[in-house]
This record gives sequence, C-alpha cells and structure tokens, in this order.
Amino acid sequence: MNIREAYGPGKFGLSFELFPPKTEKGETALFAHVEKLMAFQPSYITCTYGAGGSTHEKTLDIISHVREQYGCAVASHLTCVGSTRDELFEYLRETADRDIRNIVALRGDPPQGTDAFEQVEGGLRYASELVELIRSRWPEFGIAVAGYPETHREAESPQADLENLRRKVDAGGDVILTQLFYNNSDFFRFRDACTELGITVPIVPGILPVTNLAQIERITSLCGASLPVAFKEDLGRCGDDAAQQFDVGVDFARGQVQELLEQGVPGVHFYVLNKSKATGTILASLQIPTRD
Repeated sequence: MNIREAYGPGKFGLSFELFPPKTEKGETALFAHVEKLMAFQPSYITCTYGAGGSTHEKTLDIISHVREQYGCAVASHLTCVGSTRDELFEYLRETADRDIRNIVALRGDPPQGTDAFEQVEGGLRYASELVELIRSRWPEFGIAVAGYPETHREAESPQADLENLRRKVDAGGDVILTQLFYNNSDFFRFRDACTELGITVPIVPGILPVTNLAQIERITSLCGASLPVAFKEDLGRCGDDAAQQFDVGVDFARGQVQELLEQGVPGVHFYVLNKSKATGTILASLQIPTRD
C-alpha cells in the first residue's frame, strides 16, 4: 500500500515508528512489541535510518520482516546526512528491490558531536531535494515529509519553516508527519498556517507518550519541543516512581489524542520507542476510527 492511501474520506491512518536495535536481544524484544502493536491494525509502520547509512541493512531487514510477517505496509526513513546522490540512489534501488515503496524523506539531524548539518560532496542539502530525487526515478513511491508545529530549531522564522515545508510538498511529498509536541494548540496553529499557505496533503500529528521525565527532557531539548509547565510538575511530583510517571504520561497522551480525534485529524503517528505498553494502553482506551 502507498501511504497516501491511508488517508482520505472514511479512512484513518494509524502508524507506528520504530528504530533499529543495536543488539540481537533488542531486536527480539522489538518484534515482541510489534506483535502487540499489530493488534491495533496499523495502516503502516516506519523505521528510522542511521546517519550515513549506519543502520542501512538493519532498517530494511526490520521493515521487510514486518511486511512479510504481518502483511502490513511499511516505510523506510531516509536522510541526506553523510550520503552522496549515488549512495541515496543505491539505497532506494535496494528498497525497491525489496518491494518497499514508501519513504519518510528527511534532511536529517547533524551527526552526534557536531552542531550543524554539513552537505557532503556530491550529496544533498535539503529534504525537498531528496523528495525530488525520489520522484525523478521512483514516481510511484509514497513519500512522507516532516513538519514542525513548534518550528524547526534551525529555521530563520516560523514563516521560513512553513515555506520550506511547502517546497517539500510541492516536490512530491504525499503526507506530513509532525515532530512530537505536547501542546495541541501548537499543532492546531501549525495546521491552520499550512492551510493558509495552500498545503492540502494530510497533516498527521506525531505523538510520543511520556513514560520517563528525564528521558523526555533529553528528547525535547534535542528537537526543540516544549513540555507544558503543569504536566512537567505532575511528572516531577512522581519522584523516582517509574509506575507513577508512566500513568501520568499515558493519561496526558490519552487526553492529547482524544482532543486531536475530536478535531478531525486524518491519522496519528506514534513514536513508540520500540515499546508497546504506553501506546497500546492509549489506543485500547480510545475509540479510534475504523481503518481500511
């Protein structure tokens, strides 16, 4: 299935994002969690891609297994970081050879230990260029691009960030998957701004349920997302009680998703961090629209 087909009248796109584990034990645990997540009949599952192809084969192995085991549509992430055009073409050829026809096209974050993105010689600088490259050879691929409700941390301004997003869509992006956020008002404002700019593709909120305060503080500091003060205080009152932090975080995410559903989002993309309990608890407690 092309991921663009997950959205539209009478459809609701539910998707989960995985990342390649570093060990065989981690991979075994991942697939045990995928088994539980499949009970919610996702429209598709994505898997991240390490900078410079560091998880090239692992990414494709994981999503190939998911597709073959469950018949679920899948998408590989692909970034511009550390790769030449020829290397990106090679990855896309292998993706097509494995009958994987969906890509989450990203510029990518700077490699660990560096402060700024650097275009390699013979490579690409912008995600819009990556979308163009994919469309030039594989026009049938489904392509998701990233949107930032709180503005990309490197953008000159919110308007410049939106203009960049429109370039990605105009180049051939089918779906916008947003960065994680914790104030739904940020998402609604972002969605309205996209509409005003003439962006008409599905805009899908990305949700990362909080299960550990220290972990989410690290993640939000890296991506530029903000935590509501009251929510952070509620988590802080849990102290080191992991179970209490889990309950507070899941309850908050449940409320987030419920409001998003009420406001007619075309789908929800969960950053599951290779686990199933938090996302599964949320989905089991909500009336998720029927998926084809």
